[in-house]
Amino acid sequence: MAAPRATVIIPHYNMPDALARCLRSITSQAFDGAVEIIVVDNGSKITPEAALVEFPQVRLLSEKTPGPGPARNTGVRAARAPVLVFIDADCRAEQGWLNAAVNAVESRENRGVVGGDVCIDIDDTSNPTALEVYEAFFAYRQRLYIEQHGYSGTGNLAMHRDVHEKVGPFVGISYAEDVDWGRRATAAGYRVSFVDNMVVYHPARPDLASLLVKWQRHIAHFYEGHIAEGRPRWQWLLRALMMPPSILVDGTRLLLARQERGLPAPARRWGGVQVLASVRMMRMREMLRILLAGRSDARAAWQDQS
Repeated sequence: MAAPRATVIIPHYNMPDALARCLRSITSQAFDGAVEIIVVDNGSKITPEAALVEFPQVRLLSEKTPGPGPARNTGVRAARAPVLVFIDADCRAEQGWLNAAVNAVESRENRGVVGGDVCIDIDDTSNPTALEVYEAFFAYRQRLYIEQHGYSGTGNLAMHRDVHEKVGPFVGISYAEDVDWGRRATAAGYRVSFVDNMVVYHPARPDLASLLVKWQRHIAHFYEGHIAEGRPRWQWLLRALMMPPSILVDGTRLLLARQERGLPAPARRWGGVQVLASVRMMRMREMLRILLAGRSDARAAWQDQS
């Protein structure tokens, strides 16, 4: 086989149908060069072998340590290409995504780190659901993460393998591996760049319960980071108590936002505001629960997501 120009690494956990959709979007990419695709199953009860029958060129590996970080590390160790590209199993890549990612990495003087947008995949753009409206505005704010916070979500991330070797592996399940890795990359002198045409699509959560499970996992990671950085408990309490007033502020932002990223006309956004209110109140309750318990359980939050 020709040496690949890029390796695409996909962690998988209990979503074979979504994985097949993801792989179709990758294998249909027009790409100048050979590409290696590695799927790393992370201890699924519903394993992906049946979904991979359609894709004999895809390598399937296994990583039993729970968490997407360890799964990605396993993929990196097996990768043969100089450019590493990461996408999540429940995402689909827009045409041109792979070229945009690899060209951007190769053109950076420091063999850099790049990330692109993650948009909500809306089934019917003329009639989006309340959850789709909410997530189209509030989920996956990649440009903000990259340009203001110095990290890219690992669902749409690419780098030269030299950078990964110098920064080190992704951390385990107790921490948000994308935030942690991005901060270490920044500390090592690398700057994460946003690439406009490096776009993937993620489906909105199917129901409010699934969205709340996602936030449970994030809150567990945020708390672990809060404690690891030695911040006082009163700051966590203050953040929790700010959730109710934030509904008014961010609800107004949603209603007044420009009509883009799948957002419907302002008059049809009230369902998204209702979802916002439910999520923020749940976040407050969960933050207070963790504060009183004095601990989080990030492992359980990860395993409950599917």
